[in-house]
Amino acid sequence: MNDYMIRATAANAQIRAFAATTRELTEAARKYHRTSPVATAALGRLLTAGCMMGSMLKGDNDILTLQIRGDGPIGGLTVTADAGGNVKGYVHYPAVMLPPNQMGKLDVGGAIGNGVLSVIKDMGLKEPYAGQTVLQTGEIAEDLTYYFATSEQVPSSVGLGVLMNKDNTVKQAGGFIIQLMPFAEESVLNKLEEKLLKIASVTSMLDGGDTPEKILERLLGDLDLEITDKMPARFRCGCDKHRVEKAIISMGKGEISDLIADGKEITVNCHFCNTDYTFSVDELKEILKKAVR
Repeated sequence: MNDYMIRATAANAQIRAFAATTRELTEAARKYHRTSPVATAALGRLLTAGCMMGSMLKGDNDILTLQIRGDGPIGGLTVTADAGGNVKGYVHYPAVMLPPNQMGKLDVGGAIGNGVLSVIKDMGLKEPYAGQTVLQTGEIAEDLTYYFATSEQVPSSVGLGVLMNKDNTVKQAGGFIIQLMPFAEESVLNKLEEKLLKIASVTSMLDGGDTPEKILERLLGDLDLEITDKMPARFRCGCDKHRVEKAIISMGKGEISDLIADGKEITVNCHFCNTDYTFSVDELKEILKKAVR
């Protein structure tokens, strides 16, 4: 099944909902960054959240960035997403290995530790919108639930999951976000809370064959669920050698001249897709001609 996400409403628009299946993009991230199982789980969860939260953006050129910085061995994660289902991201220390947590699961919370979650929305204004909250568990879903409630004042429930195969490839990945609108009635809230208490984990539902539509059906099926949109979800990095060249130009003539004086080719790595771009001394000399300062 190709990765995709859906958007929906329920209870006469008192609820808005998102659900996604993201196994392929999480596996792509694992291959790009050669992540350990716990790092794959952490990155896959944040990438899934990024896909769904990116689809909340209004403009086609708006960009969402999710950053987690913790004191655990993974260091942190960064994910960016757009409104069209394209997402990319990386882990600071992708090779981290940890024993399972007390529940026998991958210890994402232990890998991240204590820290902060930042949500940055670049909507083409003079300054991007930025919200920040203290991590509650480091398990990411709970931290985003807390972020929505405190920074955006939107009561929400976030479910995220990544299930690994024994060969450390990704077996399942996906998630959901359920949000109550300000005018939601108490009866709707109570019914939703009952459903959330009974629902299985995201990975259990996906591994049992549930689609994003079925997941929302389980949660909101008796609340007049209406699927409003469906779009592909993809790990996509827009880097290429020309863009990297522009980044080198922005360093200025002084630094470029220093690189040339070293007499060695340089390699620039893209954090998001782990691609290396090599520039010879002759190429650096051509780049120097384009620098304006």
